[in-house]
Amino acid sequence: MSIDRRALLAGTSCGFGYLALQALCHQQAFAATATASGLSAKRPPIAPRAKRVIFLCMSGGPAQMDTFDHKPQTTSKGHPGSVFAFDRHGESGLPISELLPETARHADQLCVINGMHADTGIHAQSFLQLHTGERLRKRPSLGSWISYGLGTENQNLPGFISLNTSKSSVYSSEFLPSIHNGTPIGVNGENMSTATINNIESDHLPMDAKRRQLDWVQSLNRQHVSSRAVDHQLNGVIESMELGFRMQAESPDLLDIRDETENTLRRYRVGKQTEQVGTCKVTDFGRQCLLARRFSEAGVRFVEVNHGSWDQHKNHRRDLRANCEATDAPIAALLDDLRQRGLLEDTLVIWGGEFGRPGLNPNDKKDETGHNANGFTFWLAGGGVKGGYVHGKTDATGARAVEGKVHFRDLHATILHLLGLPPNDLQYWHAGRHHRLTGPDGGKVVTDLFA
Repeated sequence: MSIDRRALLAGTSCGFGYLALQALCHQQAFAATATASGLSAKRPPIAPRAKRVIFLCMSGGPAQMDTFDHKPQTTSKGHPGSVFAFDRHGESGLPISELLPETARHADQLCVINGMHADTGIHAQSFLQLHTGERLRKRPSLGSWISYGLGTENQNLPGFISLNTSKSSVYSSEFLPSIHNGTPIGVNGENMSTATINNIESDHLPMDAKRRQLDWVQSLNRQHVSSRAVDHQLNGVIESMELGFRMQAESPDLLDIRDETENTLRRYRVGKQTEQVGTCKVTDFGRQCLLARRFSEAGVRFVEVNHGSWDQHKNHRRDLRANCEATDAPIAALLDDLRQRGLLEDTLVIWGGEFGRPGLNPNDKKDETGHNANGFTFWLAGGGVKGGYVHGKTDATGARAVEGKVHFRDLHATILHLLGLPPNDLQYWHAGRHHRLTGPDGGKVVTDLFA
């Protein structure tokens, strides 16, 4: 049966109207959800394996072949590979570098992903993609998406905290409601030993007077909102002001680590790193890890700690050793405490950076490396993942991932799934279309990592 142009248009016009109405309804539904949700704890749509995340972000590109991806020499001529010794640890026999003896004690808790790969070896772009799923455009960060999807377990604290952070783009909620923005503690090289949340503590007024003052300001804000169309950013500012007031009740005590024992401070090596060695910056990583434990224990959904830089273009051996010494014991202490307190089973710990590095040839005595986004390593621990397990592999010289490949999109999808969030369904309507962390193509959940 033939259909002429006039009949086709007449028959489909209602269909076009329906599609437009459907899009509008979707937009309104997502807007209503965003407005009502705030930081209230939400029931995940699927059964979660983890409740919270601690992301140990190693900026600069850790050298995977001298930490977790052993590449011994296989020819007499010599080829790029590992220049530090490895040993097998735990009942699983997980290979770990001599540079990480304390982390090695937790070999049977580590789920090592040796098949990671990314789209670019440019630091800024790959770092942004690691955090937001996008290399070039500003998008909400991983922690903001998780806060948006799950809220926080403690209404007196943010859903997302970023320690020793840099650019706001890596902790920004961008077009998500601003209540899901990361709260930075220590920015752009600030002394982490004294870093705090600004403007939380003040004694210029008693608390009841502060409450009355805020109530008056908020009444003006609500009048302003009532005279405008739906404005999620303005609503987010109102919620953020309320959160800031509530944070006075708990944040100062959590930031004050003087109640920790001397043994705890020693295990975390708090304040022990006092001088920069090559690319290894002074970040008081031990204090960061201790604060991460305290905030996670108090109910913060996502905490990111940062150490850099692992960008060892020259003096690879010296600088890599310094970076490992700065982070090894604090990470082990964090894992120790999470296990002893029963938190590791539902806390997902993530370690990794924006890409890896090419290996060195031990025979040519060079001590310089570059960038490698084609094959590198992340590891996970706790939160329902396998322990003492290696997923994926790179080729004999560590140049590229060849088995069990995991892209950042897949890593993001896997993290969201472990938290009970359907990764390709967690979306937000903005600028006329739905956006999601896993991008237009979506991400694959790597179920092989699950215990």
